[in-house]
Amino acid sequence: MLGYVSARADSIFAVQGLGTHALALAGSPAQRAHLKAFARGAGIAAFALTEPEAGSDVAAIATRAAPTADGYRLDGDKLFISNLGIADHATVFATTDPALGSAGTTAFWVPLDAPGVTVKPMTAIAAHPIGALELRGVELPASAKIGEVGQGMKLALTTLDAFRVSVGAAAVGMARRALDEALGFVAGRRQFGKTLAEQPLVQAHLADMMVDLDAARLLVLRAAYLKDTTGGRVTTEVSIAKLGATEAAQRVIDRAVQLFGGRGVMAGAIVEHLYRAIRPLRIYEGTSEIQRTIIGRALAQGATKR
Repeated sequence: MLGYVSARADSIFAVQGLGTHALALAGSPAQRAHLKAFARGAGIAAFALTEPEAGSDVAAIATRAAPTADGYRLDGDKLFISNLGIADHATVFATTDPALGSAGTTAFWVPLDAPGVTVKPMTAIAAHPIGALELRGVELPASAKIGEVGQGMKLALTTLDAFRVSVGAAAVGMARRALDEALGFVAGRRQFGKTLAEQPLVQAHLADMMVDLDAARLLVLRAAYLKDTTGGRVTTEVSIAKLGATEAAQRVIDRAVQLFGGRGVMAGAIVEHLYRAIRPLRIYEGTSEIQRTIIGRALAQGATKR
């Protein structure tokens, strides 16, 4: 519903969950006490995982959390972090021992006003608070660690499992809005003596849009249901939903722009806004290529066990 009404509102809401989910999963009682304020919107969170040289390859994280007498010192760079510029805290993933690879990845709850933290806003093609994060000698107490040392990779992947479903849901909302806008337009626009809605080719476009939308919606509902009811990881189904919904929504919205004709590419048109808003969803929280890799690997592993 948020995706239907406002892509930006949906993004901020979802990233609030991304940024605080690790606290809900593994935070100390003191850390979990923060959650009510973030649920109210009194605080805003970010999820700082991606780096300049570690995008979808999260095992390549280079941000270092060096142990100190009182806690940890963080040094590194994060990139394309949603909510930066409006967030006051971030869940930051860093390695306590680069030699351990992903086994050294640990999560930290970092106040963004701490000395050594620099936020650099970035501009995306769609209205979206996003930026880069520089960490230079950021001193954190031991209490800033979320969960155990080495648990960070598990926390990151479990969080993505949950919130990739929300990306799919946002895509469904945007696609549904695009279809509704297109239906309203073609019902009132007359060409060659009848409405566009009466033109067989336009009806074919509408039919394809409806099939894509319904399939995307069902994939998302299945993933959400399994996530809610199984209590475990449902990575493959989540990836299917995220991939299927975002790719389908891109097609639906593209057709909506086409049906609007010249009006569809004018700045300020709802379908033009949706066209810019949907494109990043095929990249955020794991690209379509990464989702295909996850799905394909699961299928291949299943085939070898037969």
